[in-house]
Amino acid sequence: MSAYDDSEDQPGPGRLILVGTPLGNVGDASIRLKQTIETVDVVAVEDTRRFWRLCHDLEATVHAQVVSFYEAVEMARTPQLLDYLQGGSDVALLTDAGMPSVSDPGYRLVAACSEVGLDVTVVPGPSAAIAALAVSGLPSDRFCFEGFLARKPGERNRQLTKLADETRTMVFFESPRRIGTTLADMAEVFGVEREAVVCRELTKTYEEVKRGGLGALAQWAADGLLGEITIVVRGISPTTEIPTQEAVAAQVAELVADGTDRKEALSIVAKSTGMPKRFVYDAVLAAKNSNP
Repeated sequence: MSAYDDSEDQPGPGRLILVGTPLGNVGDASIRLKQTIETVDVVAVEDTRRFWRLCHDLEATVHAQVVSFYEAVEMARTPQLLDYLQGGSDVALLTDAGMPSVSDPGYRLVAACSEVGLDVTVVPGPSAAIAALAVSGLPSDRFCFEGFLARKPGERNRQLTKLADETRTMVFFESPRRIGTTLADMAEVFGVEREAVVCRELTKTYEEVKRGGLGALAQWAADGLLGEITIVVRGISPTTEIPTQEAVAAQVAELVADGTDRKEALSIVAKSTGMPKRFVYDAVLAAKNSNP
């Protein structure tokens, strides 16, 4: 054994600190947010320009090394941040708005830290999903967060179809460019009367909370919207009695026999039963196939 043991001088590993940032109103920034970015060794941020703007608004003095950490570089940058942490540096992770790793970069880094036994802690902050759920007025005792739906129509429709019988309130994020299409797809799968709320630009100057049935909301947003968007959709009532395909097909057939246009008959039955048009259409198709 050496006469001089310097093991006590070796720094222990650092901590990864997930830091929640304001959705838009800088007044929502916590005291701990400012203290953290002023005292850590490294700050990893989704957008360096937004980070420095936040520091300016908070009058924060940052001495840390600032590195970018956005979706396209997340996998490549993770080993570098692990090296910083294992070398004794505390690393703060911030995304543009809300909590890191919630539909934002961070999940892979947290998982990597967990695998090698590094400490991960959190400075809680705003979350668009929770803020929208709270302001929606829809049941919040049980809910599920679905993040962004698939961009491709077929895959998005399959995702929504799997959620058609979900009883919990559902929360989604969506792009301003796809909001109209997504709401139309939801109306098709969940039903035009299914209650929903679109939250746009929460906490910002042009905050807007629009409530209504999915059909009406799809028409309202058909030309697209601006800003950050969260959609909250009421789950199907657990007490709702779901009609059989045979019963639905019979109702459509009766209307058509009385002279109602087939397309209109589908809409009438969908509205009267509270079932999505897709369900009614599939029921009619199944009845046709079983009685060629």
